[in-house]
Amino acid sequence: MSIRLDATDRKILAELQRDAGQSLDEIAKQVGSSKTPVWNRIRKMREAGIMGPQTVILDAEALGFEACFFVLIRTSEHEAEWQAAFLKALQNRPEVQEAHRLAGDIDYILKVRVKNARAYDVFYQALISEVKVHNVTALLSMEEIKSTTALPL
Repeated sequence: MSIRLDATDRKILAELQRDAGQSLDEIAKQVGSSKTPVWNRIRKMREAGIMGPQTVILDAEALGFEACFFVLIRTSEHEAEWQAAFLKALQNRPEVQEAHRLAGDIDYILKVRVKNARAYDVFYQALISEVKVHNVTALLSMEEIKSTTALPL
C-alpha cells in the first residue's frame, strides 16, 4: 500500500521520531490538529509500512556495554550457502546492532556493542568458528559524536 505524505503527515512523523511516547493529544497540539485525525493518519501510515514497531532506545553505557566496535569484513565466499550461514550467524548474535553489505573493497560492516574488548574477542571467535571470512578488521569507537534514528523529514 502506497500513500502520499503531506506536510501534516511529516510533522506527525517528526513528532513520533522525537518521542513516540507522547500522547495523541500532545502530538495533535504540536502539529495543529485534533486527536482523531492524527490517530487516523498514524494508523494509515502504519498500515502502509512507513512505521515499524515502537521501541525504547536504551543507554548502552549505562547498562555496561561500554565498547562499540565497527567490524569490517572481507570474504572470498559469495555463494548463496555461505551468505545464508553468515546471515544466520549475525541474526543469532545479539551483539550485532547493525549489519550492512557494502559496495567496494569491504564486503560487510557490522556495528557490534559489547561490554569490553574481552567480550568482543568472544564474539569474534564465535563468528569465525561459524563462517569463513578472508579478513576481519575491528575498529573501536573512542567516542560517539552523533547517533540518531531520526530521518530528515
